Amino acid sequence: MIQLKEILTPSQVVVNAHVTSKKRALELVAQTIAENCNELDVHNLFEHLIERERLGTTGFGNGVAIPHCRIENCQQPIAVVLKLTTPIDFDAIDNELVDILVGLVVPNNATDEHLQLLKQIAALLSDAQACKQIRSSTSSQELYQILTNGVSGI
Repeated sequence: MIQLKEILTPSQVVVNAHVTSKKRALELVAQTIAENCNELDVHNLFEHLIERERLGTTGFGNGVAIPHCRIENCQQPIAVVLKLTTPIDFDAIDNELVDILVGLVVPNNATDEHLQLLKQIAALLSDAQACKQIRSSTSSQELYQILTNGVSGI
């Protein structure tokens, strides 16, 4: 089974991201992924993320969102993590503002991997201790280490 740490690099982790809306957050997710994956076009990726949001919010609750999509020209799964400077309205299921986003893009035919990764990310972000450590991180490298080496105390 593929692990989050296999599809995440330090350049795909952004701490203190300043966005003011759900749209801007999705633009930053698309931009960060496209910068780290040459075969993906930022505009096409953004449109796929918006299209997925129209089906239903990816605002998971507890200040967390997991925007995700499957896309045709994606060769392998890729993730991005954003820790926002200021929480934003993301139409979350619990109506809370969101300050942690984990964006996920997978190949169009990778249904099983997509579901496994979503389950893994949701499990991590359902843990209060994990979210506390993520929120207390002060650099992209520190957050990357937390996400790839495991959260202490859980």
